[in-house]
Amino acid sequence: MDLSFSGDTVTVTHDAGMRRPLRLTTAEATALLMALRTLADVPGVADTEAVRRAAAKVERAVGDAGLAGVAMDAPSREEAATTAAVREALAGGRALRIVYYTAGRDAVSQRTIDPMRLLIVDGRAYLEAWCRRAEGVRLFRLDRVEDVAVLDEPAAPPPDAEPTDVSEGLFRPSAEHRSAVLQLEREARWVAEYYPVDEVVELGDERLRVRLRYADPAWLVRLVLGLGGGVRLLEPPELVAAVARRAQEALAAGDV
Repeated sequence: MDLSFSGDTVTVTHDAGMRRPLRLTTAEATALLMALRTLADVPGVADTEAVRRAAAKVERAVGDAGLAGVAMDAPSREEAATTAAVREALAGGRALRIVYYTAGRDAVSQRTIDPMRLLIVDGRAYLEAWCRRAEGVRLFRLDRVEDVAVLDEPAAPPPDAEPTDVSEGLFRPSAEHRSAVLQLEREARWVAEYYPVDEVVELGDERLRVRLRYADPAWLVRLVLGLGGGVRLLEPPELVAAVARRAQEALAAGDV
């Protein structure tokens, strides 16, 4: 759209086809409302009051019928404490010490980081920070931060630390990542939300087929075995065989 301003007058010189007020469907308005609520719950990402005012306007426009069935899970006490600590560190320019769970390696590590900014990507909150251990910019999902402490020392990311480009999504496969195809039953659909996947196919009856990226084959085998009948590994063949072998060994051990 092209606009021109003169005093108190705004003239639309090119309207890009927007000649009447936009009317959202109930589904569109509900999705927008959920996104606004998520954004408002992460201080520091945007003007919280402006987001809440926008959400209130959407609520009034949609009405009670449009809000039926819309439920937002309240953040846990741990997530709320993490968010508060991150907000404090960003506002005060302080470094953080965190205990972080890395799902792709099924590992917990302690790191000292220099916070840079908060992001909302695909509905989840991330802290972008300079990780002193990795000596690089990293994104930390707030719900995977197991412990956090604000340090007395100032945050000092290097001048050449560049923000992460999330315009095409968050996950960027690297040379160390391999892919596996999983079929998920209804009770295991959460896997597609919790772990990095770059392909999701609905199979009906609430089942999914996903292509999941992983770095450690042993971790993937443990994941599949731990989910029992909720998941079926389809590819790669060598890991399908490894899962079958481990399952047979477990069954044999149980017969002893």
